[in-house]
Amino acid sequence: MSLKSLDNHPMLLARFPAVILAGGAASRMGGGDKPLALLQTKPILEWIIDRLRSQISKLAISANGDPTRFSGFPFPILPDHVPGLGPMAGILAAIVWARQVMPDATHVLTVPGDTPFLPLDLVDRLSASLPDHALPMSAAMSGDRLHPTAALWPLAVQDSISQKLRAGDGQRVLNWFDELGGLSVQWSTVPYDPFFNVNSPNDKDEAERIATLYV
Repeated sequence: MSLKSLDNHPMLLARFPAVILAGGAASRMGGGDKPLALLQTKPILEWIIDRLRSQISKLAISANGDPTRFSGFPFPILPDHVPGLGPMAGILAAIVWARQVMPDATHVLTVPGDTPFLPLDLVDRLSASLPDHALPMSAAMSGDRLHPTAALWPLAVQDSISQKLRAGDGQRVLNWFDELGGLSVQWSTVPYDPFFNVNSPNDKDEAERIATLYV
Protein backbone atom coordinates (compact mmCIF):
# COMPACT_ATOMS: atom_id res chain seq x y z
CA MET A 1 0.00 0.00 0.00
CA SER A 2 1.43 3.36 -1.05
CA LEU A 3 -0.54 5.69 1.18
CA LYS A 4 1.24 8.83 2.28
CA SER A 5 0.86 11.15 5.25
CA LEU A 6 -1.32 14.22 4.81
CA ASP A 7 1.51 16.55 5.84
CA ASN A 8 2.16 19.43 3.44
CA HIS A 9 -0.74 18.53 1.17
CA PRO A 10 -1.26 21.60 -1.10
CA MET A 11 -5.05 21.67 -0.69
CA LEU A 12 -5.31 21.24 3.08
CA LEU A 13 -8.04 22.99 5.01
CA ALA A 14 -5.89 23.57 8.08
CA ARG A 15 -8.77 24.36 10.42
CA PHE A 16 -9.71 20.78 11.32
CA PRO A 17 -8.07 17.44 12.08
CA ALA A 18 -10.06 14.26 11.46
CA VAL A 19 -10.43 10.80 12.98
CA ILE A 20 -11.85 7.71 11.30
CA LEU A 21 -13.87 5.64 13.79
CA ALA A 22 -12.71 2.14 12.92
CA GLY A 23 -13.90 0.22 15.99
CA GLY A 24 -16.67 -2.39 16.06
CA ALA A 25 -16.86 -6.16 15.91
CA ALA A 26 -18.40 -6.30 12.40
CA SER A 27 -20.54 -9.29 13.46
CA ARG A 28 -22.91 -8.87 10.50
CA MET A 29 -19.91 -9.04 8.18
CA GLY A 30 -18.74 -12.30 9.75
CA GLY A 31 -16.23 -10.72 12.12
CA GLY A 32 -13.03 -8.82 11.36
CA ASP A 33 -12.56 -5.15 10.71
CA LYS A 34 -15.07 -3.59 8.32
CA PRO A 35 -12.64 -0.80 7.35
CA LEU A 36 -10.18 -3.43 6.10
CA ALA A 37 -12.74 -5.25 3.92
CA LEU A 38 -11.86 -4.93 0.24
CA LEU A 39 -13.99 -2.85 -2.12
CA GLN A 40 -12.82 -3.09 -5.72
CA THR A 41 -9.45 -4.45 -4.56
CA LYS A 42 -8.66 -1.78 -1.96
CA PRO A 43 -9.72 -1.52 1.71
CA ILE A 44 -12.75 0.58 2.59
CA LEU A 45 -10.43 2.53 4.89
CA GLU A 46 -8.37 3.59 1.89
CA TRP A 47 -11.51 4.80 0.12
CA ILE A 48 -12.32 6.95 3.16
CA ILE A 49 -8.80 8.39 3.32
CA ASP A 50 -8.95 9.26 -0.37
CA ARG A 51 -12.23 11.13 0.18
CA LEU A 52 -10.84 13.07 3.16
CA ARG A 53 -7.35 13.77 1.83
CA SER A 54 -8.06 17.22 0.40
CA GLN A 55 -10.43 18.27 3.19
CA ILE A 56 -8.49 18.07 6.46
CA SER A 57 -5.07 18.81 7.91
CA LYS A 58 -4.26 15.82 10.13
CA LEU A 59 -5.71 12.34 10.33
CA ALA A 60 -5.84 9.52 12.88
CA ILE A 61 -7.65 6.19 13.18
CA SER A 62 -9.65 5.30 16.29
CA ALA A 63 -9.39 1.56 16.93
CA ASN A 64 -8.91 -0.78 19.86
CA GLY A 65 -7.00 -4.07 19.85
CA ASP A 66 -3.75 -4.79 18.04
CA PRO A 67 -2.74 -1.60 16.21
CA THR A 68 -0.43 -3.47 13.84
CA ARG A 69 -3.43 -4.55 11.73
CA PHE A 70 -3.47 -0.96 10.48
CA SER A 71 0.29 -0.85 9.92
CA GLY A 72 -0.20 -0.17 6.21
CA PHE A 73 -1.71 3.23 7.03
CA PRO A 74 0.74 6.00 8.07
CA PHE A 75 -1.50 7.58 10.70
CA PRO A 76 -1.72 7.45 14.51
CA ILE A 77 -3.92 4.69 15.95
CA LEU A 78 -5.97 5.91 18.92
CA PRO A 79 -7.29 3.44 21.52
CA ASP A 80 -10.37 4.39 23.53
CA HIS A 81 -9.69 6.28 26.76
CA VAL A 82 -12.75 4.60 28.28
CA PRO A 83 -12.91 1.12 26.65
CA GLY A 84 -16.08 -0.78 25.87
CA LEU A 85 -18.44 2.18 25.55
CA GLY A 86 -19.00 2.29 21.81
CA PRO A 87 -18.60 5.19 19.37
CA MET A 88 -18.63 7.91 22.04
CA ALA A 89 -15.44 6.47 23.52
CA GLY A 90 -13.83 6.77 20.09
CA ILE A 91 -15.14 10.31 19.71
CA LEU A 92 -13.65 11.23 23.09
CA ALA A 93 -10.29 9.79 21.98
CA ALA A 94 -10.58 11.86 18.80
CA ILE A 95 -11.20 15.05 20.77
CA VAL A 96 -8.27 14.41 23.13
CA TRP A 97 -5.92 13.73 20.21
CA ALA A 98 -7.12 16.76 18.24
CA ARG A 99 -6.47 19.09 21.17
CA GLN A 100 -2.93 17.74 21.39
CA VAL A 101 -2.01 18.00 17.71
CA MET A 102 -3.96 21.18 16.83
CA PRO A 103 -4.44 23.30 19.97
CA ASP A 104 -5.93 26.15 17.92
CA ALA A 105 -8.64 24.00 16.32
CA THR A 106 -12.23 24.43 17.47
CA HIS A 107 -13.57 21.08 16.20
CA VAL A 108 -12.49 17.63 15.09
CA LEU A 109 -14.14 15.80 12.20
CA THR A 110 -15.18 12.22 12.87
CA VAL A 111 -16.38 9.78 10.22
CA PRO A 112 -17.39 6.11 10.43
CA GLY A 113 -14.92 3.52 9.22
CA ASP A 114 -17.46 1.78 6.96
CA THR A 115 -18.55 4.72 4.73
CA PRO A 116 -16.45 4.60 1.54
CA PHE A 117 -18.33 7.26 -0.46
CA LEU A 118 -18.07 10.34 1.78
CA PRO A 119 -18.79 13.67 0.04
CA LEU A 120 -15.83 15.76 -1.05
CA ASP A 121 -17.53 18.87 0.36
CA LEU A 122 -18.12 17.33 3.80
CA VAL A 123 -15.89 19.71 5.76
CA ASP A 124 -16.83 22.78 3.71
CA ARG A 125 -20.55 22.35 4.27
CA LEU A 126 -20.38 21.22 7.91
CA SER A 127 -18.11 24.11 8.85
CA ALA A 128 -20.24 26.64 6.92
CA SER A 129 -23.19 25.74 9.15
CA LEU A 130 -21.38 26.72 12.36
CA PRO A 131 -22.44 30.11 13.74
CA ASP A 132 -19.83 32.61 14.85
CA HIS A 133 -21.29 33.08 18.31
CA ALA A 134 -21.28 29.48 19.54
CA LEU A 135 -19.52 26.15 19.18
CA PRO A 136 -22.16 23.49 18.60
CA MET A 137 -21.58 20.27 16.71
CA SER A 138 -22.51 20.00 13.04
CA ALA A 139 -23.60 16.61 11.70
CA ALA A 140 -24.35 15.23 8.26
CA MET A 141 -27.80 14.12 7.18
CA SER A 142 -28.95 12.25 4.10
CA GLY A 143 -32.52 11.43 3.23
CA ASP A 144 -34.32 11.43 6.58
CA ARG A 145 -31.38 10.01 8.52
CA LEU A 146 -28.98 11.89 10.77
CA HIS A 147 -25.35 10.72 10.87
CA PRO A 148 -23.96 12.02 14.17
CA THR A 149 -20.69 10.12 13.79
CA ALA A 150 -20.06 12.02 10.53
CA ALA A 151 -19.73 15.35 12.24
CA LEU A 152 -17.63 18.22 13.47
CA TRP A 153 -17.38 17.84 17.25
CA PRO A 154 -16.42 20.86 19.40
CA LEU A 155 -13.22 20.22 21.32
CA ALA A 156 -14.56 22.20 24.27
CA VAL A 157 -16.86 19.31 25.25
CA GLN A 158 -14.02 16.95 26.18
CA ASP A 159 -14.57 17.18 29.94
CA SER A 160 -18.35 16.79 29.69
CA ILE A 161 -18.09 13.66 27.56
CA SER A 162 -15.33 12.18 29.70
CA GLN A 163 -17.21 12.72 32.94
CA LYS A 164 -20.44 11.20 31.64
CA LEU A 165 -18.75 8.17 30.11
CA ARG A 166 -16.77 7.46 33.27
CA ALA A 167 -20.02 7.70 35.24
CA GLY A 168 -21.61 5.11 32.96
CA ASP A 169 -23.74 7.62 31.07
CA GLY A 170 -23.59 9.48 27.76
CA GLN A 171 -23.03 6.49 25.47
CA ARG A 172 -25.75 7.37 22.93
CA VAL A 173 -24.31 9.56 20.19
CA LEU A 174 -27.74 10.97 19.26
CA ASN A 175 -28.24 12.25 22.80
CA TRP A 176 -25.10 14.37 22.47
CA PHE A 177 -26.40 15.88 19.24
CA ASP A 178 -29.40 17.19 21.17
CA GLU A 179 -27.40 18.19 24.24
CA LEU A 180 -24.91 20.21 22.19
CA GLY A 181 -27.57 21.98 20.16
CA GLY A 182 -26.44 20.09 17.10
CA LEU A 183 -26.91 21.44 13.60
CA SER A 184 -27.59 19.18 10.62
CA VAL A 185 -26.55 19.59 7.00
CA GLN A 186 -28.48 17.73 4.32
CA TRP A 187 -26.93 15.80 1.40
CA SER A 188 -28.81 14.31 -1.53
CA THR A 189 -29.07 10.54 -1.89
CA VAL A 190 -29.07 10.74 -5.71
CA PRO A 191 -27.40 8.95 -7.45
CA TYR A 192 -26.34 7.29 -4.18
CA ASP A 193 -26.22 8.05 -0.49
CA PRO A 194 -22.73 9.44 0.25
CA PHE A 195 -23.07 8.11 3.81
CA PHE A 196 -23.94 4.57 2.73
CA ASN A 197 -22.29 2.22 5.23
CA VAL A 198 -21.16 -1.34 4.65
CA ASN A 199 -22.64 -3.41 7.46
CA SER A 200 -23.50 -6.73 5.83
CA PRO A 201 -22.64 -8.89 2.82
CA ASN A 202 -25.67 -7.40 1.01
CA ASP A 203 -24.35 -3.91 1.75
CA LYS A 204 -21.00 -5.00 0.34
CA ASP A 205 -22.69 -6.01 -2.92
CA GLU A 206 -24.45 -2.65 -3.08
CA ALA A 207 -21.17 -0.84 -2.38
CA GLU A 208 -19.57 -2.65 -5.30
CA ARG A 209 -22.43 -1.42 -7.49
CA ILE A 210 -22.07 2.18 -6.25
CA ALA A 211 -18.32 2.04 -6.81
CA THR A 212 -18.96 1.47 -10.52
CA LEU A 213 -20.55 4.95 -10.67
CA TYR A 214 -17.16 6.54 -9.97
CA VAL A 215 -15.29 7.92 -12.95
